[in-house]
Amino acid sequence: MGITMARRGALAGGLAAAALSGAAKSQERKPMYGLIGQMLATPGKRDELLAILAEGTGGMPGCLSYVIAKDPANADALWITEVWTTKEAHAASLKLPAVQAAITKARPIIAGFPQHFETEPVTGQGLGA
Repeated sequence: MGITMARRGALAGGLAAAALSGAAKSQERKPMYGLIGQMLATPGKRDELLAILAEGTGGMPGCLSYVIAKDPANADALWITEVWTTKEAHAASLKLPAVQAAITKARPIIAGFPQHFETEPVTGQGLGA
């Protein structure tokens, strides 16, 4: 029994060390950059705006998550939630040809941006955190 107990102790110690090592690595991770914003479409144009935004958001380097959601309380509002590897990656995305084309196409039907929040995402499904 002494050998079995020693093995269990060594295994438990090894697992604890691995867990602590993983926790230390996750604490060393560079902070991500997040944005949550509300976008208003001109009356009756929300679905058109959503389609334009959706077609211009593929293949953005550094983008970990880009979610466009309809606001159930406002028929003209969208909420956009973004997670980026860095603030610089987000800024660079605004210069991409597909994003520039989407902005140009959407501009006439955007009525405003009443709410905008910068965040520092920590963890979440699909973020690899």
